[in-house]
Formats: sequence, structure tokens, C-alpha cells
Amino acid sequence: MRIFGVILAGGEGRRMGGADKALLNLAGVPLISHAIARLDPQVERLAISANGAPARFAGFGLPVLADETPIGPLSGILAALRWAAPLGATAVVSVSVDTPFLPGDLVPQLCLAAEAAAEGLALASSAKDHPACALWPVALADPLAAFLASGAKARVLAFAESHHAARAHFPDEAAFQNLNTPADLAAAEALLTGAA
Repeated sequence: MRIFGVILAGGEGRRMGGADKALLNLAGVPLISHAIARLDPQVERLAISANGAPARFAGFGLPVLADETPIGPLSGILAALRWAAPLGATAVVSVSVDTPFLPGDLVPQLCLAAEAAAEGLALASSAKDHPACALWPVALADPLAAFLASGAKARVLAFAESHHAARAHFPDEAAFQNLNTPADLAAAEALLTGAA
């Protein structure tokens, strides 16, 4: 299997006061740097899914993929599948830019779970499902495009369930903590600086 990765950085950051979450600092470096550090060693190639001016990510040396039609995380996943397929990828692993503590074995565990899935799709799960952290076979690009075009609610879990997603179970719920608010960011900062 050839696994590529995508960091979903297209959110509007409403609960962060409209800030570009990818560029918010945690322990002195942008959140996107934490995501890159976690995912890059686990995949063959990596890209950023984001709309707006791609130049703001120029310093990270990764391709920036814009949505054809921005309607949530599934649009970013579709853009990643369309990017990865012609480059020879088997699947793409997606993660959210605001999850800086992702497991170091995220991709291998998703791959193991996907082997048991009829369509090769697997979601990360701990105390609950984390559908933005998932392995998406490139063969799902056309079904995903059709799903988005159908006008159905563009919920990641709804699409994943309709394609019989397996679950990769992780013991540590904190590994998937989303930093959605300034308080979340402050708590993560305290955790990291306290551990330093």
C-alpha cells in the first residue's frame, strides 16, 4: 500500500474568534507544524487541505489543495483523493490541523483496521469515533464526489458509515483532543510546557 496524508486545515475557526487555526502557536510553533511532525513520518507524501491564499503555507513546503466546492471536511478529503490517485497512492490518511497529539502509530493501525473493511475505509476511534482521522482509499473519490453533489448533509461519519468503515481503536482519547477554543489551546500549552 502507498499511503499519502492530508492535513485538513480548511475550518473557519469560529470558536477561535475567526483565527486561522493552522497558524495559531502552540508551544512556540504553529499548530500545523505539530500536525506535520505527527503525520509526515507515517506517510509517503503529505499535503495541506485549505482554502484561501495558499501563500500563507509557503514556508511548510507542502502542496496546498483547495476544495472544488467548500462544504466541510469531506471536500478536503475529496481534493486529497483527487491529488493522490494520479501520483500512485492507494489511500489517503486525513487528520485535523487542530489535533496536535495524534498517535505515532495512527497510520499503521488504520491500515490494519482497513484490511478487515469491505471497502478499505477505516476511522480512528477511542472513547468515541474521530471521523476526520481516517484512511480513505482513492477508489472512493467518485462515490464521495457523488455524495457531495447529492445535496446530502456532508457529514464525514455519514459517508464513512455508508461505505462500511472499520474502526482502528486507540486507548488514549487525549491523542485526538481537538483544540477548538482559546481555553483548549491554553490547556494544551500548559500540558506541553508543564511536560518540558
